[in-house]
Amino acid sequence: MSMTKKRKNRPAEQYQLPPHVKRAHQDVAKAKAWKPRPPVPQLRLMLTVFGLFLLCVGMSLFLLLPSRSLVQDLRSHGVSAAATVVGVDSKPKYVKVRLVSSPQAGTEVKLWDYAGMLPETQTGASMIVTYDPEDPSRILTQSWVKDPPPNLPAYGTAAIAAFFLLGTVALVFRRRWILRNWPSDASVAGSAKAHGSKSVRLTKP
Repeated sequence: MSMTKKRKNRPAEQYQLPPHVKRAHQDVAKAKAWKPRPPVPQLRLMLTVFGLFLLCVGMSLFLLLPSRSLVQDLRSHGVSAAATVVGVDSKPKYVKVRLVSSPQAGTEVKLWDYAGMLPETQTGASMIVTYDPEDPSRILTQSWVKDPPPNLPAYGTAAIAAFFLLGTVALVFRRRWILRNWPSDASVAGSAKAHGSKSVRLTKP
């Protein structure tokens, strides 16, 4: 009878892979479960959207500031007078009036458009206007000087500008989120290939 003790076989359910082999298998499983990275917003697209935001801001200021400045100037040193509408046209759009009760009586001028808007009127109608005595062409109806209408064109372009700004911010955050959470396709493929070949070598009898 041999003095050597027969080595007992370990049950299969108790067998564990070496740590490095186990890690290699886990890496290969992760590579197989990897999902393609979503499209990354390009810098060109982000710059284009931001450029549209700046353009809309410029348009909004162009529509808002001159009209507001005119109203403030007419409120401070404008002269009010009666006027008669002598011409109305929409191609191009204008309203021409003749001053009646003022030192500039008889002068015909076109009403200054308020952010591209003009009051609804017709030829022969009477109205009270306020004008700059140094430059009668800077003239608005008295009611618009006291209570200007909502500057809808400026507000509209400001809303569009806000939309483009939010779009730019969203693109920036999406780009950072994708780049942080998804590795590049090449690195994932290389990692899977390397771990796959290592696993084959380790498990080869």
